[in-house]
Amino acid sequence: MSVVDSPIQKESLDRYLTYALSVVSGRALPDVRDGLKPVQRRILFAMAHNLNLLPNHSHRKSAAVVGEVLARFHPHGDLACYEALVRMAQDFSLRYPLIDGQGNFGSLDGDNAAAYRYTEAKLRALAIEVLGEIDQETVGFRDNFDGTTTEPTVLPSRVPNLLINGAAGIAVGMATSIPPHNLRDTIKALLDLLDDPALTNAKLAAAIKGPDFPTGCQILNSRRELSEMYETGKGMIKMRGEWELEDAPRGKRFIVITSIPYTVNKSQLVERIANLIVEKKVPQLNDVRDESTDQVRVVLELASGADAEVAMAYVFKHTPLETNFQVNMTGLVPVGDRGAVKPEQLSLKSCLQHFLDFRKEVVRKRLEFEKRKLLERLHILEGLALICDKLDEALKIVRKSDGRSDAAEKLRVRFKLSEIQAFAVVDMRIYQLSRTSIEEVRAELKEKSDRVKEIDKTLKSKEKIAQIVRKELEEVGEKFGDKRRCKLVTESVEIEFNEADYVVQEDVYAIVTNDGWLKRIRQNNEISSTRLREGDSILRAHPLSTVDSVAFFTNLGSLYVMRVADFPSSSGYGNPVQKELKFKDGERIVESFGVKAEGAAASAYPHLIKTGEELVLVTKQGVGFALKLEALEGIKRNGKRAIKVREGDELAAVTRLTDKLALFTQNGYGLCIKGKEIPVRDSAAVGVSLLGVRKDDRLINAIGFAGRTTFLMLLATDNTKELPASEMTEGHRALKGNKVITRGELKQVTLPEKQGSLV
Repeated sequence: MSVVDSPIQKESLDRYLTYALSVVSGRALPDVRDGLKPVQRRILFAMAHNLNLLPNHSHRKSAAVVGEVLARFHPHGDLACYEALVRMAQDFSLRYPLIDGQGNFGSLDGDNAAAYRYTEAKLRALAIEVLGEIDQETVGFRDNFDGTTTEPTVLPSRVPNLLINGAAGIAVGMATSIPPHNLRDTIKALLDLLDDPALTNAKLAAAIKGPDFPTGCQILNSRRELSEMYETGKGMIKMRGEWELEDAPRGKRFIVITSIPYTVNKSQLVERIANLIVEKKVPQLNDVRDESTDQVRVVLELASGADAEVAMAYVFKHTPLETNFQVNMTGLVPVGDRGAVKPEQLSLKSCLQHFLDFRKEVVRKRLEFEKRKLLERLHILEGLALICDKLDEALKIVRKSDGRSDAAEKLRVRFKLSEIQAFAVVDMRIYQLSRTSIEEVRAELKEKSDRVKEIDKTLKSKEKIAQIVRKELEEVGEKFGDKRRCKLVTESVEIEFNEADYVVQEDVYAIVTNDGWLKRIRQNNEISSTRLREGDSILRAHPLSTVDSVAFFTNLGSLYVMRVADFPSSSGYGNPVQKELKFKDGERIVESFGVKAEGAAASAYPHLIKTGEELVLVTKQGVGFALKLEALEGIKRNGKRAIKVREGDELAAVTRLTDKLALFTQNGYGLCIKGKEIPVRDSAAVGVSLLGVRKDDRLINAIGFAGRTTFLMLLATDNTKELPASEMTEGHRALKGNKVITRGELKQVTLPEKQGSLV
């Protein structure tokens, strides 16, 4: 064994490219001509030619098919092979299934097919059209993986399988996702292109109309969007399930979903709708049940007086009943005459043109094959006709010969026949020497001679070959075509989505804990008895309505807003805020405020804020400013910046901007400053020093107040001490303040309950 030195970069590149090409051409991408991946092609070929599972024959175990394919053509996993077989039998996966499955082949609910030892299969009539004239030397064959037999490089399909059944696959560095289409529409587009090769993609798109998914649904794309998709080979199909309204006895009304988007799991869809109803996200709906049989029928029970359009608007927005199909029309196209292929991004026209060119090639090869067979037969018939004129002499020669070979040799020499003709004469039976048989030979000779002349004329005429292609396409469309299942809604009217329509107005407490857990309870419940996690306590219990919102300020200086209706209604702990909002690592709630809905009645609750109000934000190092609130609606789940916090610092307190501001530190220092000394900004800023915080100390709270006030100071020893505001030192901002307790540390400082410190 010799060792060859080679750079690892070169070897890695060469081997990876080899692997990539193998995956692209040998596994993942379909051929533009027959629309099949190699495993699908091998399954159909093995079922037809090895197992004889034709449409008029009996079914056979799928295990036999998988075993035959793996043994002779496809040296890969049995499950992958079986999954390909199953998909070709599913009428909800393929628009026009190619395999007739018997047994459990899965369902729209996501149920898997039974194991291949339990199911049976045979070919459908359409699969015979895909196999086409494979026995007439119309396509090339190559050796299988171990050289024991041969397999076709492509099937001579009479149907545009790539477009009518679509394809999906992921290769190395590329992928394909082609939607299925209606056969009649596709045939019409092919015939139009056959008549006028100069047709544009836009006109072909008008003929083909758009995708036609097997599950049926509405397609919401405009004609312009579809035209652009077919021009570029990329785009997005907007799919929406169909529904209708049904009246029932006793005044009840039901929404009945009659179709769902392609590839959507029906059971998961029903479960998702049920969860929305349980969570009271769609108050217009009372119940959901699946009454589907062979046809989709998902029934939604409407609440009394509810608007069905409003209910379906929410269902479309929050479930897969409205979803998208990404289109990427990538396929393998032929290169040269040696059967090589390459991946290519296909437009609609190129896809149709490749198929037409292939059909013309197949028709030409079929005619050439027929001509060869006719000439072979004519050669024999000419010999028979020559002997028939001198039959008696030929019989004497045969009688006097020493056997079959001797007789043939003597006939060949005497009558100047070829070896094939001579043996054909010798092998004639006695009854074929009658006058009737001789006339039949002469009639057949004339008939086949005429057919050869006709084939020669056809092969010389592109128009005649195109006519044959046209006739065969029309026959396929007539035999297998059906009506469209998908409706094109080019001018869909979007239902105006108003969040308030889906909230049941209810007076609740929106509870926020110090550890960042959220929940809501009805206002007739006692707050003190609500369940909390061990060691946790209530930060705020906002008395609000489900149509109101809560604003959160966090230690990282961000502002979040969440609807009270989105607080989990729970008798337990509720949910952590991180589950509802996109908090960053280490982010926690510092303060929260209630935000009343527009037009809501005023409330005396002190922890309410509104647009235009000014809040003082102070960090643990005493830096801050007053923020004038902009619109609080429309803030997304990832929040917005309220204050620019320096590295090593964090937001520690938020309060209203009033006449005076009291600032307290952990080590027991306090300072009162006038509100007019605090700068006001309308966007996030760093701020100025409001309190000179000493080293190894930190600000714990800032409280805005006016007039006479007494603060409640909670000490580290859990003792509470009252501090009148009049006893605090007043000064300018940035001063360090004076001691407000003689010893120990402060844990928290609040206002008395009657002034709104707790709820």
